Amino acid sequence: MPEQETVQNATKEARAILRYARISSRKVKIVADLIRGKKVEEALAIVKFTPKASSEIIEKLLKSAIANAENNHGMNRGNLIVSEIYANQGPTLKRIRPAAKGSAVRIRKRTSHITIVLKEEN
Repeated sequence: MPEQETVQNATKEARAILRYARISSRKVKIVADLIRGKKVEEALAIVKFTPKASSEIIEKLLKSAIANAENNHGMNRGNLIVSEIYANQGPTLKRIRPAAKGSAVRIRKRTSHITIVLKEEN
């Protein structure tokens, strides 16, 4: 049998993952959609001036992904783009709050797992 050669895609990617962030993934996705596909500098500017609860968390995670790209993969900061950003639902913390007539109401404190993947633009 002839040996088959597999050609691998040689594009570098750097990622940063935040697990168990104490914010709903639905709230994170609003800001994530704003910066997907943008250059890193533009994405940082958008996140910095977006008045949402998740923008502070995403800004910190984006800076971490940039640091990973520069230090671990030797990528150039000027060529980086946000190729992927997504927020998946994490485990929900269930709490109980007293309600009327001796009953109880369940409070769901949602968490999320946020991932940012950066690639170099050619």
